[in-house]
Amino acid sequence: MNAQIRKLVMAAAATVSIVGPGVGAHAQPTQPKNVVLVHGAFADGSGWRGVYGELTGRGYRVTVVQNPLTSLADDVAATKRALARQDGPTILVGHSWGGTVITEAGVDPKVVGLVYVSALSPDAGETTSEQYTGFSAPDFVIDTQADGFGFVNRDKFKIGFAGDASDADVAFMRDSQVPINLSVFATKLSQAAWRTKPSWAVIATEDKAFDVRMLHKMAKRIGATITEVKASHAIFMTQPKAVADVIDRAAQQVGRKQP
Repeated sequence: MNAQIRKLVMAAAATVSIVGPGVGAHAQPTQPKNVVLVHGAFADGSGWRGVYGELTGRGYRVTVVQNPLTSLADDVAATKRALARQDGPTILVGHSWGGTVITEAGVDPKVVGLVYVSALSPDAGETTSEQYTGFSAPDFVIDTQADGFGFVNRDKFKIGFAGDASDADVAFMRDSQVPINLSVFATKLSQAAWRTKPSWAVIATEDKAFDVRMLHKMAKRIGATITEVKASHAIFMTQPKAVADVIDRAAQQVGRKQP
């Protein structure tokens, strides 16, 4: 009987040694190493250069979306094309109008976390313009063109968009700005990724394009972890380390929660 018991114990131990490591390895948290950056209105992906450098230096694989800014559907499609190229869990980041885009596109199964950088975050069934109700940003002036596209007013560009940038950077951003089809702000969203994905919000305390109270209201509604940074609306360009730090923390926190 003792010999038989020993055989059973040895067989059980062998089974544990085979199965145990596999189960343990599967249970280990996996920190996402992919980050997709989505720019907002009146800008392009080049403004993310500093954030890109910070994140790639920390070992992240970073993809920068180039939104056409012609419609919500077009910008979401551009973001989805970028997400399709990712090889695993991804942190999706949006600045300004890019927040609306990641809210719609972020339901993609590869997205495990959302970071809103002085960004909009409507709910499904809402329009972006509804987020402005009760708030104002008098220093932010948009010149509407005959074709329905808008540019930030040249004379108000620095104070309204990039108050903490150098005059040379402001001039380049102003003169290279990408107009947005203003009809996008009246488009209703069909998805709200923040309802099912954890969210973080970086709020620029000197933002003159948005009322800072509006940014706080939106961030609190979506349950985001909030970080305040002294910066203008162009925080994605002027404070790359601070923005990258939040993205990094988001990835780490998501990783600790993964099964």
